[in-house]
Amino acid sequence: MPEATAVRRLTKRTLVTVSHALEQAALAAAEDGPMVVFALFQRLPYFERERRIYERIASRAAATVVGLVGGEAPGMPADAYPVLLDEKEELAREWTVVVLTPRFGAVLVAHDLEQVEPGAATLESGRLFEARTGLRRDDALHEVLRLRNQLADRLPADALSAVDAVVDRVRDLPATPGESRADAVLHLLTARAERDHTRLRTGAHRAAEAPPQPQTGDTDLAGEPGMRRWTGADGVTASGVLPVAVLAVRVAHAESGQDGPIGRTGTRQQQAAVELLLRRLRPGDRATKVGDNDFLLFLPSLPLDDAVAFAYGLAADFAETRGSFLAATLSVALTVTRTRPLPVDQLRQALEWAIARNAPVVTIES
Repeated sequence: MPEATAVRRLTKRTLVTVSHALEQAALAAAEDGPMVVFALFQRLPYFERERRIYERIASRAAATVVGLVGGEAPGMPADAYPVLLDEKEELAREWTVVVLTPRFGAVLVAHDLEQVEPGAATLESGRLFEARTGLRRDDALHEVLRLRNQLADRLPADALSAVDAVVDRVRDLPATPGESRADAVLHLLTARAERDHTRLRTGAHRAAEAPPQPQTGDTDLAGEPGMRRWTGADGVTASGVLPVAVLAVRVAHAESGQDGPIGRTGTRQQQAAVELLLRRLRPGDRATKVGDNDFLLFLPSLPLDDAVAFAYGLAADFAETRGSFLAATLSVALTVTRTRPLPVDQLRQALEWAIARNAPVVTIES
């Protein structure tokens, strides 16, 4: 596959940098003819973050098309053309920015993998995409034609006319010699940005390494801080994109002297419970302590059936401790959700219901 169309697996954090670069290119002063811009944002909160930029772009472009999933697109810039995407169509999973003039082209086309890079600072910044980026005009022309054809029945006549006028002008002129040089620069900078972000993730992880401690608050069971930020409680996030399995767990320890040897401390039992919880986590999963014997587990991209199997596996792990010094049982309430913020309060209520009915594992819809 030629370098211009190479597909790379990139995190959202890197793609935000590339997206901003392409938006600045659209805003740069240039005498290169009429401009058309297509931007697919997936969800409204992501557009809101860039609203002012697109107000400026729309005021300069012949046509600016903004695609969003949802039933309405409130408050679009006056000169932009909003397009509403259905949740189930392929374009709903696409994050795209395309800038085209007769003398310039810039492309970012990324497809959501609904996965998270292990060690990412947040669920949002670590979201993974298969992405193509480039600064070749004819690549941008190809993407404009693709999107124009896919969205034609949802664009007004004046928008289609403006797009077609730019396309016709582009076809009248040859591509600029040497644009492959700029394209190569963008590819290098993109690769280095992703590598630098990976290095930062790895460095932060190593700096936080510590023996697992059963702590409460903003620190997870592995001793790493920033749980609130990681789950999306702070910062820009949106419902409908990344699925996350969330498990509310309570560990019920036997009273001293009932099932385990006398003399073992409660602290040691709690530590053993934490180790059991951590043992099943995958790279990228996180768990935190939210009460004396209550925990929350976050497992990105895990399907419901697998989440249920995970919960029963945990329960089996604890059942095997009967007769040992740990002698604990487990209750779990779980869901797999695309809702933000994550439905933690509902899960904790479901956990109380499960405990009252002596049900080891329950699920809730979200």
